[in-house]
Amino acid sequence: MSSRAVLLIDADPGVQELVTGMLQREDRRIQAVFDGREALQRLRQGHWDVVVAGQGRNGLDGLKLVRRVRAIQPDARVIVTGDQDSQRVVAAIRERAYSYAHKPLSDSPLAEMVSQALDSGNWQDDIRVESARPEWVSLDVRCKLDAAERTTYFLRELLSDLSHQIRDDVTAAFRELLMNGIEHGCKSDPKKRIRVSLLRTPRSVIVHIHDPGQGFSLDLLPHAAISNPEDSPIKHVEVRVEEGRRPGGFGILMTRNLVDELLYNERGNAVLFVKYLHHRPASGEESR
Repeated sequence: MSSRAVLLIDADPGVQELVTGMLQREDRRIQAVFDGREALQRLRQGHWDVVVAGQGRNGLDGLKLVRRVRAIQPDARVIVTGDQDSQRVVAAIRERAYSYAHKPLSDSPLAEMVSQALDSGNWQDDIRVESARPEWVSLDVRCKLDAAERTTYFLRELLSDLSHQIRDDVTAAFRELLMNGIEHGCKSDPKKRIRVSLLRTPRSVIVHIHDPGQGFSLDLLPHAAISNPEDSPIKHVEVRVEEGRRPGGFGILMTRNLVDELLYNERGNAVLFVKYLHHRPASGEESR
């Protein structure tokens, strides 16, 4: 069997055809089955790198399959598919699923998830659930870039009930700030962990990220676009070249344009942002 083997479980032939087409590559072998029992039999017979687990014909859905797959092949990365449901997403994280994608899968980043899963290693303990209330989800994330990508996928699923624009803005801001925390706060040290929280209110989405680093000052970031003087809008590019840094530096500036409120603590190792779900009244507007 190919070393890059994908097992697809779903009772719907249309879903099987769609996902197989999305995932097919020359270096992959994809086997589609209709129910959980057949899937477990396949798992006992040979090695599988990734399992895409949806609803089977005999009632075994993807969440129920995760633990049974892990018992047979602990290193298999299970990507659960199913309904748009934040509680299922949190349950998937608790069960150490690699990722989650809601249907219809034609609109999901499933192909990217599978590609990342095939290239990942030592991922099982990268994301831990610390709080799982519907209005307050907190995760403890290992300081690895692929863990950050997985966490971003999960957060995107937790926001899947919102409009595409709000979801995309929050997801992009979250990913940028999480990557900053891992790269600068954790120094990309996989022995360290970073805490992220997603809070929901009737009027807003709030994200809090706290890294274990020494922090920074917004006034001392000459390599970031946010520090550019008005008469030199690309000054940070020159600084980054002089310091041998990779291209970039637009993260904080971009994030400020995506969200409504952006706050850092005094030390500079924790950040909070707010995205309002509806029009935010201007000062004094509510009293009129």
